[in-house]
Amino acid sequence: MDYVSALLPPVVMAVFFIGVIRVIVKTQGGANKTKEDAAVDAALARADGAPAGKNDA
Repeated sequence: MDYVSALLPPVVMAVFFIGVIRVIVKTQGGANKTKEDAAVDAALARADGAPAGKNDA
């Protein structure tokens, strides 16, 4: 039964890691994606010293 106690922690961590990744992927996008992207673009523009209304893409 030593193999069970040796394998259990990595298996549990792997399951939780997969769960966290699934939550992160599922919460990307959605209704607020455009608003969040605009906020990030504005913050980056302020940090670069460029005008906030200018989009190169």
